Amino acid sequence: MRDWLERHQIAVYFGCVALGAIAALALPGTGGLQAAINPALALMLFVTFLQVPLALIGRAFGELRFMAALLCSNFAILPVLAFALSRFAPDDALLRLGVLMVLLTPCIDYVITFAHLGRADARLLLASTPVLLLMQMALLPLYLALFLGETAAGLVRAGPFLHAFGWLIALPLVLAAVVQAWARRRPDGARVADALGLLPVPATGLVLALVVAATVPVLDRAWGQALAALPLYLAFAVLAPGVGWITGRAFGLGSGALRALCFSSATRNSLVILPLAFAVPGAVPVLPAVIVTQTLVELLAQLAYIRLMPLVRGR
Repeated sequence: MRDWLERHQIAVYFGCVALGAIAALALPGTGGLQAAINPALALMLFVTFLQVPLALIGRAFGELRFMAALLCSNFAILPVLAFALSRFAPDDALLRLGVLMVLLTPCIDYVITFAHLGRADARLLLASTPVLLLMQMALLPLYLALFLGETAAGLVRAGPFLHAFGWLIALPLVLAAVVQAWARRRPDGARVADALGLLPVPATGLVLALVVAATVPVLDRAWGQALAALPLYLAFAVLAPGVGWITGRAFGLGSGALRALCFSSATRNSLVILPLAFAVPGAVPVLPAVIVTQTLVELLAQLAYIRLMPLVRGR
């Protein structure tokens, strides 16, 4: 079942988006589902982090060339691309904030499955996910302040931001580490961890369905921003793999590692960043709409990546 869900996750996600939209159009009051989004996000992040080898964080640094290329692409070059693309957005503070929040944060979850399907070295991405998570959480506020200045200071308040990070990211991360330790020591813990391993794709689909169902009723107030972000995301989907390819070639990566870097460069952390977006005052409906738009573009782009990445050759 787990293998089937991972192989068909794109179809599952678009099916959940369609169900959320149908529910919003057919049923009254789905806007009230916003209250269920944070618990669903916490569940999604917990079961996602549970699949990440948190105990292997030190091993990721053993692949020094790949790690250097990964950090350079995601946290030095791609932020410049994200900033450049955000300059083409209309002069709307929330729109630019949403675009930057999602484009500045590399994916830590389903990118591993997509990389595996695209014949990349998914093992490298799996071992590096804790590093990517910690780096983006540390650098995101700095990049937002640098790129948006006083605008970011007015929108991203430390209190709600830290509260969302603590309850919706840090706590699930700690619980995942506890369950992983339990699974290593006890057979019943291993069974629980295996059972929870079925949930990442359904939990992600649930979040997508809830976000769409809660956002569609108020989409008339965010439709323009979502459409304005669309060409920026399309441009990123085309350019970001090239950034990864150039960076990987410069670092002399082999084929599997180079493909993994291209996948990481192109795939963003939209759903993980949602709880932080909801912490922004007045976030709904603009930020969820802008962020979920990127998710939909990215899922379609993955279909192309899976077919084209095997053609990429390293040194």
